[in-house]
Amino acid sequence: MHRDDEFETLSDADSGPSPRPGPSLKARAIGFLSRREYSRRELQRKLAPHAQDPDELDALLDTLERENWLSNERFAQSLLNRRAPRQGTQRIVQELRQHGLSDSVIQDMEHRLQDTEQQRASLIWEKKFGRPPQDAKDYARQFRFMASRGFSTELIRRLLGRVPHGADQ
Repeated sequence: MHRDDEFETLSDADSGPSPRPGPSLKARAIGFLSRREYSRRELQRKLAPHAQDPDELDALLDTLERENWLSNERFAQSLLNRRAPRQGTQRIVQELRQHGLSDSVIQDMEHRLQDTEQQRASLIWEKKFGRPPQDAKDYARQFRFMASRGFSTELIRRLLGRVPHGADQ
């Protein structure tokens, strides 16, 4: 057989429908979910390059939800547990929205976070600064840090306002 003929034969074999290389779509999904929780939107994005047909992917995600492998509520709780010790409610809620969670799940998580917001803000402030702002510049620096963590303006003012300082508010 001539070398060019081999090339033709190989390319002809590749042109027809071939099975998906690697693990099945469900095996990939369960592999991802066994490592950590995913939102439906996030898992769909990760699996999309491996799916031959979007309907196949939607059906798989529906099955995973029915079998309780995939749960947006569990994902939200997991994210909340990871982020709450370091971030404020506003920032966590924004991240939950980016993951495409329903409004009811987001509102539930927001209520849970608001119950501990003051305590979490105080702990974060104490760990980072541990002392009252010394002047207006220091006050602004502490304020910006707490705001970047997702705490509300009102909460930050209460937190820094309780601390005796010489800053102009």
